[in-house]
Amino acid sequence: MPRVDELMQREIAEYLERVEFGLSKGLVTVSSVKTAPDLRTAKVNISTLNASENEKRKILSILESERFQIQNKISRNIHIKYTPVLTFALDDSFEKGDRVLAIIREIENEKN
Repeated sequence: MPRVDELMQREIAEYLERVEFGLSKGLVTVSSVKTAPDLRTAKVNISTLNASENEKRKILSILESERFQIQNKISRNIHIKYTPVLTFALDDSFEKGDRVLAIIREIENEKN
């Protein structure tokens, strides 16, 4: 299953490179994919950087509208028994990590 998840993550990320999200300065990436053992469903975790809450909702809406095209790309390029139905969720771990790094930099700057 990890190999399937990795292949799906790559295909989805490649597709998203061509999608216009209309972000002013944000970045959208696929942080992980978790495919069910029966290959019927897959949860796609999306990370955004520098996106507002409104932009995040818009990103999820766009992804949901593009879901069938993404699934078609997966079915053409990855030869597995079933093409999973994708669900998208926001993953804020990168934003949290970025905040932690910013706090560490502030502490280091205060010490100097």
